[in-house]
Amino acid sequence: MKLRNVVMKKWSFVYLATVVVALAVGLGVWKPLKAKADNDNKAPAYKVDPFWPKALPDRWVTGEVAGTCLDSNDHLFTVNRGPQNNNLTAKETLVAKASPPVIEFDRQGNVVNAWGDLAILPNGLHGCFVDYQDNVWIGGNGDGIVQKYSHSGNLLLQIGTKGVCDGPCGEATSTNTSTTLLNEPPDMTVDPSNNEVYIADGYGNHRVVVFKQVTAAGKLTAVYQRQWGSAGKAPGQFSPTGGGHPHCVVLGKDEHVYACDRANDRVQVFSKMGALIQVIPIKPGTGAAPGGIGSAWDVDFSADKDQSFLFNADGGNEVLWELNRRAALSGDPNAILVGFGRPGHMAGDFTFLHSVAVDSRNNMFIGETIGGRRVQKFVRVGELSHATDTYKGSPHYDPRFPHSGDNED
Repeated sequence: MKLRNVVMKKWSFVYLATVVVALAVGLGVWKPLKAKADNDNKAPAYKVDPFWPKALPDRWVTGEVAGTCLDSNDHLFTVNRGPQNNNLTAKETLVAKASPPVIEFDRQGNVVNAWGDLAILPNGLHGCFVDYQDNVWIGGNGDGIVQKYSHSGNLLLQIGTKGVCDGPCGEATSTNTSTTLLNEPPDMTVDPSNNEVYIADGYGNHRVVVFKQVTAAGKLTAVYQRQWGSAGKAPGQFSPTGGGHPHCVVLGKDEHVYACDRANDRVQVFSKMGALIQVIPIKPGTGAAPGGIGSAWDVDFSADKDQSFLFNADGGNEVLWELNRRAALSGDPNAILVGFGRPGHMAGDFTFLHSVAVDSRNNMFIGETIGGRRVQKFVRVGELSHATDTYKGSPHYDPRFPHSGDNED
């Protein structure tokens, strides 16, 4: 009898819980979690959040927002070019303060930390990357160094020598030869499996160069491993002129190395050893046009486990392009699914679109440099039902009013 009562009580609780859940769902009080995978044949829809970030403290004004990168808590770091690049106007220097070079924002857009000594940081601040240990890496296109900082801003490692380049600084005299020096490196990424550092050594040299972090005699140092690339337009080479070739280097979950060849209007994909896997065109002809500055500036991926989408920041056309990553790797000429953005200064517009970073919730953060001087947040709102127009031969939409057919919670 006692056992029967226990069993009856157990099933009474199960029944009651089922009724409560059913009522909650029916009343809209609670919604079951949905395990939803990306459909890589349907483009994501993004909507600009005009109220992110929140007001900066103490009358700060940022210069050009050259780099954007995210830590394990989805905190955004921005690398800001300040007065050393003449990026504050005369009026601003009278009524405002230059922000610190590195700013950390939480998910809500609050400033939670800021740091950086311009006397130590690279000249011409450019890209940033947060590694698997939440260390912050920073490069500069006016110097010969890449630096590794702790999350709170303590310098841990420097590759190269400040103020010294591999040959004279600048691409006109590129050598691509040194195993200790760099030449105006704009970007970097770290392989968590072996602590190798991939550097886009691209404003002076024209190569991807790899160093390994090792500890010797209690000191962290970097040892040269390998490199690939040269100046040119053939597959595997990087544009000889225009600056920033390669402009980005990103490691995908597929263990491929994605490098932005900006003026050649392409993203080149390599193995970790440097073997060329694929060349992904991004609006060919942009870099060759009069005054053209190229279309492949920075890339990141969607947050699903398969990284179904590749996002390309196209500063030459002021558009963020969304690509089917698998199609792009297979050489499909229609890999670009859609784009958003246009030249301008309103929310959702771009002025010198420069960098892109995607967080674990598929929110997108885009930094703008010359004339733009800001970071914008774009919220993933589902899948795009249809584009509103065509631009540069691809579907295109307005991120202020995306036509989303499947909103996510």
